[in-house]
Amino acid sequence: MIYPEFLKKNDTIGISAPSAGVGRKLEDFDRSLAVLRKKGWQIKETDSVRLNDMRGGDAETRGKELTSLFADDTVDFVFAAAGGDFLNEMLDEVDWKVLKKHPKWLMGASDPTGLLFPYTTLYDVATLYGCNAGSFDIEPLPKYLNNALEIISGNVITQKSFSKYMKTPGFLAEKVEFDTPVRWKSTAGDIHVSGRAIGGCIDVLKDLIGTKFDGAKKFVSRYKEDGTIWYFDNFSQSAEVFYRTLVQMRYAGWFEYTKAIIVGRVLFESSETGMTYEEAIKRAFPDIPVLYQADVGHTIPSMTMINGALLDLKFTGRKAELNYILK
Repeated sequence: MIYPEFLKKNDTIGISAPSAGVGRKLEDFDRSLAVLRKKGWQIKETDSVRLNDMRGGDAETRGKELTSLFADDTVDFVFAAAGGDFLNEMLDEVDWKVLKKHPKWLMGASDPTGLLFPYTTLYDVATLYGCNAGSFDIEPLPKYLNNALEIISGNVITQKSFSKYMKTPGFLAEKVEFDTPVRWKSTAGDIHVSGRAIGGCIDVLKDLIGTKFDGAKKFVSRYKEDGTIWYFDNFSQSAEVFYRTLVQMRYAGWFEYTKAIIVGRVLFESSETGMTYEEAIKRAFPDIPVLYQADVGHTIPSMTMINGALLDLKFTGRKAELNYILK
């Protein structure tokens, strides 16, 4: 596994918009960039970042702009500007040979899963899931975002489950208020396992299954001696779609050598038949330990996940601890 250099003072963060542009929320975006600059980092944006569009440019433009950040020797770290819905249409426009030749940390959340996942599973470069460049606009900055800043600075801290989360989606709330108790659950009691972490937003991952950007089977086979710990961030899949997606992944060989699975809280819950998410999990994984209602994904606070790294995962009495080992 290739681990790029973490950010140092005066390093440059390159930002492109492989998914949506940020033009509809420029004040929030600039507030987020101010936090990054306060850490001593420079910012370099590609031309399309500030478009007020659900696509940060056409597919070809987005691919070229992302590739340019990896080819640019003055850029040390690459951030996706935001999430969205249409990233997968630009994957063919990325010059993956350039990304392979110039490995850098690539970080994003939600739709950018479509880039992080193939970069790690196909090209063996570790990536970071949990925040976009526009995620740091919350004042005062909560602990989970400070944790993310610590990690991208090279301080790979122990992350512990939080005490409360925000029930209302952040983009629908007037203020950030952590108002609901966090209760991780387990299908197998207390757990202590280690394995290579891999995952992302399952709404996005389902569209990669069986495509040329699906490196899951190669990845889990390559690291079968370590085993795998999958994590899934469910934005809005119904319980039934979630279940069918997990079954399809199993058919595709994704869960060979799996030690455990982490499932985050669902942001927008729904069901067409009355199936619950807990039932979906237990039906899909009768043979693999699963932690669910976890601090992973769209509900905040959320943890920073390091795709490709060895993860030491502990769960005892509804509390979890994640330690990453970069080897």
